[in-house]
Amino acid sequence: MAKLKKYMVVHNNPGIDCEVIQANWRKLAKVESAKWERTYFNDEKGMRYCIWLANDEEQLKNIFTDMDVSWESIIPVEETLPDLWGEKWQEHLEAEKTADTLGD
Repeated sequence: MAKLKKYMVVHNNPGIDCEVIQANWRKLAKVESAKWERTYFNDEKGMRYCIWLANDEEQLKNIFTDMDVSWESIIPVEETLPDLWGEKWQEHLEAEKTADTLGD
């Protein structure tokens, strides 16, 4: 299996009904061709920031198009954490070499 890349998908839907979002989340959680990891959201502004693992951006566009879910942008991202810049940095690099669920 190819190593999946990590993407952030930005959805901007001010005024969207929360029930519509929850229905979409239930559908998106069942997707098998990519993996939805988590979503950060600001209900007041209608913004959602979703983290996905996928083969490529096109795969995500197809998923959202098929489910009639709009998006503002889809960008490849990497993750860093505060402890990675301390003593655990080398340990992290070694673990990432063998992990099959992390981005490139």
